[in-house]
Amino acid sequence: MKSTLKKKLHINNAQYSVLEASEDFMVTALILVSGAVTDRIGGAGAMLWGNAIYSIGAILIAAATTVRSYKFMIFGVVVQSLGDIATQVAQYKVFSSWFAPSNGFASTLGFELGIGKIGSFVGKATANVIAKKTGDFSWVYWTAVFMNLFTNVATLVFWFFTRWCDRHYSGVADPATGEKLTEKNKKFEFGKMLRLPWPFWGIILFSLFQTSTAIVYSQNATEMAEQRFNIDAVTAGWYSAMSQYLGFFLVPLIGVFVDLLGHRLSLMLVCGLGMLLSMCLAAWGPSIGGTAASFGIYAVALTFGPTVIIDCIRTSMWYQEVFGSGYAIKIAVNNSMNIIVRIVTGVIQDRDDNSYDNVVIVYVVLAAGSVVVAATLFAMGYWHVDLGRLQWTKKQRLARGEVINERREAFESGEEGRRNKRISMGFFAFLLALIVGAWVAYFWGVATGNND
Repeated sequence: MKSTLKKKLHINNAQYSVLEASEDFMVTALILVSGAVTDRIGGAGAMLWGNAIYSIGAILIAAATTVRSYKFMIFGVVVQSLGDIATQVAQYKVFSSWFAPSNGFASTLGFELGIGKIGSFVGKATANVIAKKTGDFSWVYWTAVFMNLFTNVATLVFWFFTRWCDRHYSGVADPATGEKLTEKNKKFEFGKMLRLPWPFWGIILFSLFQTSTAIVYSQNATEMAEQRFNIDAVTAGWYSAMSQYLGFFLVPLIGVFVDLLGHRLSLMLVCGLGMLLSMCLAAWGPSIGGTAASFGIYAVALTFGPTVIIDCIRTSMWYQEVFGSGYAIKIAVNNSMNIIVRIVTGVIQDRDDNSYDNVVIVYVVLAAGSVVVAATLFAMGYWHVDLGRLQWTKKQRLARGEVINERREAFESGEEGRRNKRISMGFFAFLLALIVGAWVAYFWGVATGNND
C-alpha cells in the first residue's frame, strides 16, 4: 500500500518513512518496560489489554484514511503501537512457559509463524484489490478493524482458558535442566534482565542486521516490483506477497527440525547468506530477471529467520522467567534500526527521483553484516560450549542438562560471573545508545518538515 498511501495522502518517501517510523519510535520508547511487565503479570493478561488498545488504534487509522489526514494517521499509528508493544512480547512469553528448548518451543513457533504468514499473504495480496474494487483504499483499513475485533473475542476466550488451566494443572519443567517454566513472576527480575549471557547478545547482533533488512525490504517490495516489472499496484502486490510469504509451509518444518536436530547457528548462517544473495541481485541485477530471482531467493531465506532467531534467544538464556525481557530487547534493537534505515533510505529515494537503485545498496550492507555475525558465531560454537549448545540435538540436550546447569552456576559466581556481568552491561549501554540514535533520526525527520 506504500504507493497508494503516497498518492492519496499526497506525501513523499521521506514523509512515508516518518509515518512508518512513528510506530517504531513508540516501540523503542516502551518495549523494554513492556517486556519486564509481561514477565511480571504474564503473557495472557498482557495480550488481553494489548489487543484492545491495538483495535482502538486500528479504528483511528481507518478513520484517518477515510478523511485523508496524514497527521491523524500518525496519531492512530502511535495509539496502535501501544497495543502492539504489549502483544508482541506476550504471545511468545506464553509459549516459553509451555515448552522448553528442544522440547516443542521451536515447533510451536514454527506453526504460529506459518499461520501468520498465511494471514499476512492474504492481507498483502488483497489490499490493493480491495482498494481497487471498492474505489476507496480506506476500506482496506476498515477490513483490518473488523479482523481486530474478532481477535479481541478470541483473546478473551484464551484468557479465561489460561486461568482455568492455572487452577487445575501444575507448572511445566524443562526436562533437561529441571528449571520450572513460569508465565508470570512474583516480582520484577531487573537483576537477571541486566545479566543476560554474551551468546544472547550475539544472537541479538545477528537480528539487528538480518531482521531489519527483512522488515524494511518487505515494506518496499511492492513499490519496487511496480518499478522494476513496470506493472500496476495490484499485480505488484501479488508478486511481493509471494516473495515474503510463499515459504509459509517451510516455517513449521524448520521449527520441528530445530527441536529435533538443533543446528541453530548453521541455519542462521544459511539465512544470512540467502539474504545477502537476494540483496545483491536486487542491487546489481536490476533487470526483470534479476529482480525476480531476488524475490525468489528472498522468499526461501526469509523462512529461516524468525523461528531460528527467537528459539536461539530462548535457548541462549539461563532463565526462562525473563524471556519476555529478552525478547523485548530484540524488538527494541530491530525497531531502532528500522527507524534509522527507513529515514535514511527514504531521503535517498527522494533524491534519486523515487528510484531504488541506491536504496538497495543499503540493504546489501545490512545483509553482509548478518553474514559476518552468523559466520563468527558459527565458528565460535566449536570452542565455547555456551554457544555450541545451540547446535545440540534434542537427545544431546537431554543428556547434557547438567552441563547447562554447571555453566549457569559459573555464570552467576566468581570471576567469570563478574566478567559476564560487565559484558552484559556493556551491551546494554550499546542498546541504549542505539535507541537514542533512533530517536535522533526520528526527530530529525520531524524537524526537517517530513511530517508536514
